[in-house]
Amino acid sequence: MSRPKAVVCLSGGMDSTVCAMLAARDYEAYGLHFSYGQRTEARELEAARNVASAVGFTQLLELKTELFRRIGGSALTDLSIDVPDAAAEGAEDSSQRRGKDVPVTYVPFRNAHFLSAAVSWAEVLGAGTVFIGAVEQDSSGYPDCRPAYYEAFNQLIREGTKDGEIAVVTPLIHLKKADIVRLGVELGAPLHVSWSCYSGEAEACGQCESCALRLRAFRDAGASDPIPYAAQ
Repeated sequence: MSRPKAVVCLSGGMDSTVCAMLAARDYEAYGLHFSYGQRTEARELEAARNVASAVGFTQLLELKTELFRRIGGSALTDLSIDVPDAAAEGAEDSSQRRGKDVPVTYVPFRNAHFLSAAVSWAEVLGAGTVFIGAVEQDSSGYPDCRPAYYEAFNQLIREGTKDGEIAVVTPLIHLKKADIVRLGVELGAPLHVSWSCYSGEAEACGQCESCALRLRAFRDAGASDPIPYAAQ
């Protein structure tokens, strides 16, 4: 019997790689990747292509937008804003951030754009599920990575699509990063081709918050991170 179809938002990062593996296990999976003017745009696209190939996606749709680069306001898309180093004691998780400013690496309302494209494609494909590897705990505290955000988006889909039967699912949203690493290792996810660094392309910088969160996750999971890091 044919498997149900799903669209997977695939950045090429650690979380989206594990999410992609989960989707490919149970669905005929179609990946969607956005190049949006981020500093590591080319490296993330390479990672997404490698992940999609490794997990056996039926297709990877590569989209490009200048929207976020032109709007600016994020260290990931605006070269006038430096990517900050993680705190010396390690990156804070989202629970520690409550009441604090959202990090400058937040790209304003980015996930809504990604999900809108994914839902549009899902309608055309006849896919009933859209996967995204959003994580709330032990992460950067971005407002578009909270469960309430996806509950609201699913309500929007119910009201604003032809059949109203597509659902966005977030299988990792309540997991700690170390648990995501453990899950990825258990599933055989291709973490060796994933990429999380905000600024490095040949080697991960090891200094930005994304690198700090990733390195801590592998350490806490008792695993070795397989990607290259710049010598510290």
